[in-house]
Amino acid sequence: MVEAKLKDPVGQFMEFFKSFADSRGTLKYRERIRQMVVSNSKSIVVDFDDLLLYDVDLAKGLVDKPREYLNYASDALYNVIKTENRAYAEKVRKFHARFRAAGDLVPIRRIRAEHINKMITVDGVLVRASNVRQRLVEAAFTCRNCRETMRVPQVTRSFTTPSVCPSCGRRGSLEFMPEESLYIDVQTLVVQERPEELPPGQLPRSIEVVAVEDLVDKARPGDRVFVSGVLSVRQEYSQRLGRLTTFTTYLEANHIEISTKGIEEVEITPEDEEKIREAAKNPQIVDKIVRSIAPSIYGMEEVKEAIAYMLFGGVPKTMPDGVRIRGDLHVLIVGDPGTAKSQLLQYVAKLAPRGIYTSGKGSTAAGLTATVVRDKATGDFFLEAGALVLADNGVA
Repeated sequence: MVEAKLKDPVGQFMEFFKSFADSRGTLKYRERIRQMVVSNSKSIVVDFDDLLLYDVDLAKGLVDKPREYLNYASDALYNVIKTENRAYAEKVRKFHARFRAAGDLVPIRRIRAEHINKMITVDGVLVRASNVRQRLVEAAFTCRNCRETMRVPQVTRSFTTPSVCPSCGRRGSLEFMPEESLYIDVQTLVVQERPEELPPGQLPRSIEVVAVEDLVDKARPGDRVFVSGVLSVRQEYSQRLGRLTTFTTYLEANHIEISTKGIEEVEITPEDEEKIREAAKNPQIVDKIVRSIAPSIYGMEEVKEAIAYMLFGGVPKTMPDGVRIRGDLHVLIVGDPGTAKSQLLQYVAKLAPRGIYTSGKGSTAAGLTATVVRDKATGDFFLEAGALVLADNGVA
């Protein structure tokens, strides 16, 4: 039975899209496909856990041979949409299945050669995003001699031009027709490890992500993202030695999701909640919290109390005239040198779920907000997020 399933992955994906039902009995993806047609969308988001639940072998095939199986899923999606709305399917022709949280969640610093050409998921902070550019995927050429038009897929980074016209056999007679060619949007992103997940004394690692079509401008610098995609390699080049035997890895994005920000990232179990409610009944709870902040630093109770209020924050309010008053506090600590100001700040940065520590000596105005940097390989300019952007809804 398993063998029969794997012989026709397109049919299996079609059956999955048409028949998978959630816990309430709703045909989950049949409904999403109908919404695609209504909203003129070209892609559908598929929960990888649903595919795993439906057919383990199909899910394993997607992880081990992602490019093949993504094409199978795309063809299956086209066939299903064709039965729903033939005119729309023939108008779009190429649909995409975006698999959420596909494959293993791999920390950026744990990416290895064994993950190449596999579907994986990484999470981190988006620190850099290029401008959206247009990539040629199918070039149209017209022969000056016989006026025959031909289309050539562009599968590599370099522009591919046929040397001979297939109709008349004339050499060097083909003219590129940019207005009749097919393009897609493409954007280069850089995702960096989350600050709170860094091992002590280590610099953050990052990975390049290539987003195409409906994934461009999905997130902006400072957002915390989960990216699922195919880990690919690009050969390195040296002016002295030419092409090298070392390769750089990058992720071809299949799905990008912005994760929850700030304190919502902290998961509180029912046991934790019970302990918190019990602690709240203690009349000395404020003193306990103050004493628990940087206990190795003697005294400074007033400063520690102010820091405690800042960490807890308040409730944002919207006034009748529409003015919004934020609930978060800013704390300015002024004092003589050597009075543990920096030590308190470092402690708070480690304590907060989302904290970035920076100093006046080690940062500039641009480093705090955003910096424009140039990619050495492509010459493109990127906007790189600074410390305040990375610590949005946290502590900096």
